[in-house]
Amino acid sequence: MSIQLASPGPPIFAPTREISRADTCAEFKAAAARGELEVRAVGHRSYAGTRLPSRVLPEVPSFGWWNARHPQSWGEDWHRHEGVEFAFLARGQLALGVGGKLFNLRPGDLVVTRPWQRHRIGDPTVSASRFQWLLIDVGVRRPNEPWRWPDWLVLSRADRERLTALLRKNERPVWRSDRCVRAAFAQLMSALDARGIPALESRAKIAINALLAGILDLLRAHRVPLQEDLTSTRRTVQLFLESLAEHAAQPWTLETMAERCGLGRSRFAHYCEEITNLSPARYLLNRRLHAAAARLRGHSDRPVTEIALASGFQSSQYFANRFRLEFGCTPTDYRTRRR
Repeated sequence: MSIQLASPGPPIFAPTREISRADTCAEFKAAAARGELEVRAVGHRSYAGTRLPSRVLPEVPSFGWWNARHPQSWGEDWHRHEGVEFAFLARGQLALGVGGKLFNLRPGDLVVTRPWQRHRIGDPTVSASRFQWLLIDVGVRRPNEPWRWPDWLVLSRADRERLTALLRKNERPVWRSDRCVRAAFAQLMSALDARGIPALESRAKIAINALLAGILDLLRAHRVPLQEDLTSTRRTVQLFLESLAEHAAQPWTLETMAERCGLGRSRFAHYCEEITNLSPARYLLNRRLHAAAARLRGHSDRPVTEIALASGFQSSQYFANRFRLEFGCTPTDYRTRRR
């Protein structure tokens, strides 16, 4: 089956996306288009795969598999997804980065990533592997938001709440799967072979219910310790501040930063000062200066004014003055010394 690219569409849920853009799977889709790997997938929005009708599994942005029969020339850089991703390595080896850690996956490893967890695939490229995934949008982008599962999930209320707690209050990404989880993934992938959309939808819903029940049993068996602070408002602000360097050039104000975290100005400022010991404005300036310093080190041919604008400064003179106060030298001198 040749891969078709799902065109972007409006999100099913629309909370403020404070952390990062969602992954567009650009490198993955390009490799599939070149014929480097086999892909079978369905989904919505900008995710890879044959696009489903909007009314069919709207809470499932994507599920499918790839089969890379030889080492690849591509890898997916750091990204986040619009939902919780459950993935499974069926065969081969695969490097996976989550946060600041690198994992070398083995066949049978289960991977769980939440929308706010940055991750990448490959180190830097993908090894020969067969990889399967399921993405479920539970309506969250921040750690402190309540989860909303699809209404066709048949887990009891108690089991659904327990699964939610185990996934929200634990951010361990890699687990050894068991027989039930492996069977459920196989059942879900077989839904792609269904004849017609109604049959695919029915088989996928049955398999997803079985998979989530299996994951619940797996996490229960491990007696996962729950970390209450992982769902706090403070945690949401901390993640936003950590990602701010990625988006330093945006025209941030106190209002827009607070809005991205779902907070009022004073409450956001309180958490920012508690976490960084800096006011939001001073912290933003600090991130912009250090982003500019990184550009000066990495792009010796780019004009200083261009770097200043790319780092969020509206005036090259203001940038030069603030840079001298922060680093004790002009941007040009800094670049010369680092060179």
